[in-house]
Amino acid sequence: METGAGRRVAAMAALAAALSVGEAAAAPPKPVPGLDRIRHIVVIFLENRSFDNLYGLFPGANGVANAGAAATQADKDGKPYEKLPPVMNTNLKPPAVDTRFPQDLPNKPFLVDPYAGLTQTYGDPTHRFYQQQHQINGGKMDRFVAWTNVGALVMGYHDGAHMPMWDYAKKYVLMDNFFHAAFGGSFLNHMWLVCACTPVYKGAPERLVAKLDANGMMEKDGMITPDGHVVNTAFPARGPYPRQITDPTFLTPEQDAPHIGDRLSEKQISWAWYSGGWDDAVAGHPHSQFQYHHQPFAFFRTTALGTKAARKHLKDEKDLIAGIVRGKLEQVVFFKPTGAVNQHPGYTNVSAGERQTAELIGLIERSPLWKDTLVVVTYDENGGFWDHVGPPKVDRWGPGARVPTILVSPHAKKGFIDSTQYDTTSILKLIETRFGLEPLGTRDAAAADMTNALDLAPKRK
Repeated sequence: METGAGRRVAAMAALAAALSVGEAAAAPPKPVPGLDRIRHIVVIFLENRSFDNLYGLFPGANGVANAGAAATQADKDGKPYEKLPPVMNTNLKPPAVDTRFPQDLPNKPFLVDPYAGLTQTYGDPTHRFYQQQHQINGGKMDRFVAWTNVGALVMGYHDGAHMPMWDYAKKYVLMDNFFHAAFGGSFLNHMWLVCACTPVYKGAPERLVAKLDANGMMEKDGMITPDGHVVNTAFPARGPYPRQITDPTFLTPEQDAPHIGDRLSEKQISWAWYSGGWDDAVAGHPHSQFQYHHQPFAFFRTTALGTKAARKHLKDEKDLIAGIVRGKLEQVVFFKPTGAVNQHPGYTNVSAGERQTAELIGLIERSPLWKDTLVVVTYDENGGFWDHVGPPKVDRWGPGARVPTILVSPHAKKGFIDSTQYDTTSILKLIETRFGLEPLGTRDAAAADMTNALDLAPKRK
């Protein structure tokens, strides 16, 4: 006979399974009057920056000045640091102290620019599924230094006043309460961007599986949870993937969960995922900074490499540029820059990505597309950088930390800071609301749809 505890365990397992595969809600969201004037939604997905790291000094936003107790970091035992540990440079082999930074920084956030400005690279902080949960520490946001590999660097922030995207944020909408959907790194948050789900890999080799103690603390890291969900960097079974991977057990099985591309195709709504360096990667001579785990549609059976849908919907950055110049673009567009310009710490800097993003938006502004286009610029995750705002507690997957998000459009409010609670699945909710699509799961069904940031009133002629 099943006990009450057994029934609770079974119910929790069923809920986790539903959340992992994106159990669909019953009906599309209700239409929003005026939203149909937006004919193109363009999502630019940048890399690994927390809100405080880039926009902590933005006038009027909830930034570093409001950090309070979260500004003081503690070690893994909860004891506050007397001084922050030295900044480590993970770009050096082996990693070593980054001598550009003082080695006795006070235990609080600090401005990075006097030591390593927007045009410079520095270390790549740890940004993984279990470690981020330990950093968040139940919303106290006080263990970022304790669970990183770069010491004090995670407490650094930039003055972005001279970044071109700050100008767009001032002119249009900056969201200062937007969280990345899932704990941890880029792979899982790319999946949540397109399916609001966590991939599954049942029967994975033990060497790939994390081990936790009775309190949920990580004893051994791994790419897969003990119950078979892929949460850290992974590669698609049908490619493209790095040529050095010769063991197929390291590849994630094709996923059967529905994704936003499936929903759009069902309604005959045009869409595309554009990626910097895609054609070269597929051809077997990838750009040195092409990131295979940043290509989420390649993980799904319906859009895996070699399918008709992949040939139709997965495209190269050069095709995006050509489409903008022609004034012809799909109704829903996702754009993933190559690693050289995605702002990921370690292998690029902030400035390069700022320039490319602003240039791309400028190209849209000068095209016939501008009048009915909404551009959403956001970040996949915080990259391990500290942020002072504890995320809402929704489910076992997240959300994670705050990330910068900017809306640019003639239909966006002007000079507006939107503090509505959003996460990455709000982008899905916006697309679903605009095009009348059934939600992919419980999270996007419940998400705010971002229309609070839009001015949808009829324009006077």
